[in-house]
Amino acid sequence: MDLSALGLPDLPVAAGLVGVAVAGLTYVAILAAMPGERRASRRLKTISVPTATAVVRGTTVNRREQVARTLGEIEAKAKGASKVSLELKLARAGLAWSKRTYWLVSGGLGLVLGLLLLLVTDNLLPAAAGAFAGGFGLPAWMLRTLRLRRIARFNKELPNAVDVVVRGIRTGIPVSDCFRMVSREAEEPVRSEFRTIIETQALGLSLGDAVARLHERVPTAEVNFFSIVINIQQQSGGNLSEALSNLSRVLRERAKMRGKVQAMSMEAKASASIIACLPFGVAGITTLTSPDYISLLWTTDAGRIALVGSGIWMLLGILTIRKMIAFDF
Repeated sequence: MDLSALGLPDLPVAAGLVGVAVAGLTYVAILAAMPGERRASRRLKTISVPTATAVVRGTTVNRREQVARTLGEIEAKAKGASKVSLELKLARAGLAWSKRTYWLVSGGLGLVLGLLLLLVTDNLLPAAAGAFAGGFGLPAWMLRTLRLRRIARFNKELPNAVDVVVRGIRTGIPVSDCFRMVSREAEEPVRSEFRTIIETQALGLSLGDAVARLHERVPTAEVNFFSIVINIQQQSGGNLSEALSNLSRVLRERAKMRGKVQAMSMEAKASASIIACLPFGVAGITTLTSPDYISLLWTTDAGRIALVGSGIWMLLGILTIRKMIAFDF
């Protein structure tokens, strides 16, 4: 029978089409029966409707992500607290003064220095300059000096305080009680700062927030390390005694390195001090021995120009030497 006369394909062609259809159906059936495809279909179904397992897996955050987030929060707080108020400057210097007391002391220093220069020189310009320096420059220099001394004492005593906390934690004492022990037995200014942490906790703040405020009052890298360790342990857990023990070792190594650098730079500091003091010493001796000879520096125009130029060049040299021997830790 001729199938082409009826408009149908030939038998070989029809058999080929039937074979292709059967092969396609068989492939689809086998593909659907594979376990991997079943799992893939289940995943596709759970994309739109999450199951309880997916919710639990989503809430389980990796420890590394928690640590990174904690460090980001601490860095953001540090950047946000870039402006330092006068109260914070007084706290960093260890002074229990109010703003009113500070300005009264500054005004008194400016007035006394201005009157002294007025009596000595009998000129209003040096007296005004002295009053300005005594009212603004001298108090700022005093706050900076007291702050640096207090920070040096704090950094020296902090590793001992951390060791006390580590020994207390290893014997089963809570962290808050360890901090309370440090606030009673440590040397100043660590004792007063840890007492402030305990008082801040009593007001309702967490231990991490209280230690973070410690870095605001004592802005050093050592205190920042301590704050980061406490905050990470509070938020993500971990062995606090081991972390603080490692921190204590790092702090002591930093102190040793700082001492070595200071010892190696003492020669340059001594040379800079001698070079800076030599012109003033020579000028003072020359004023006592030959006043008419050196008075040309401030009685003639050429002498004033030479004096100003020499002062500028000397200042540039001192700043250059200071920059060369300054090391940050």
